[in-house]
Amino acid sequence: MIDKTVASRVALPYAEALLDFAKKVNGTDESTNDVNVIHQFVSNSKDLERFLANPVITKTSKKNVLVDLFGDYISVSTIKFLMLLVDKNRIQYLKYVVMAYIALAAKESSSEIAEVTSVTHLSSDQQEKLKVRLKALRGISNIELVLKVNPRLLGGFVVQIGSSVLDFSLLGALQKMENHFQSATL
Repeated sequence: MIDKTVASRVALPYAEALLDFAKKVNGTDESTNDVNVIHQFVSNSKDLERFLANPVITKTSKKNVLVDLFGDYISVSTIKFLMLLVDKNRIQYLKYVVMAYIALAAKESSSEIAEVTSVTHLSSDQQEKLKVRLKALRGISNIELVLKVNPRLLGGFVVQIGSSVLDFSLLGALQKMENHFQSATL
């Protein structure tokens, strides 16, 4: 099990380095898109997380899997960054590097981060509509979505912005009904 405090301390310099590199070379938009793709894979696959953290698996095997997974979806420079994490034995902190990068990029662009968990992947049209609604709700001009998939929600989605949680899921509605009935019978 990875200590989150240690992971955060290890991850921050790598996230800062990736952001600095992105500013100089290919722009933060491309790198942020790449990081969001990686985040979706890592946050939705405990198997991938365990695979990358396994010290018995060779660096070559980890690199091959990363290229196979992400090669068609992210830029070459971001693939090279992943290879660096493998070479430096930091790939097990990938989830934390990604989260730190997203936070840094959002802070830099003066935007808020909305973590959206839905039953299925949201289409780009759905993402844009959600961004418009969240911007209006929060009274802000820029918001970044970090997408996760959780089939246990049964339907709908959950949005977390900072400490605020907006639960529009079927699971949340069922839990509210259950709590209501339990409190009514007492």
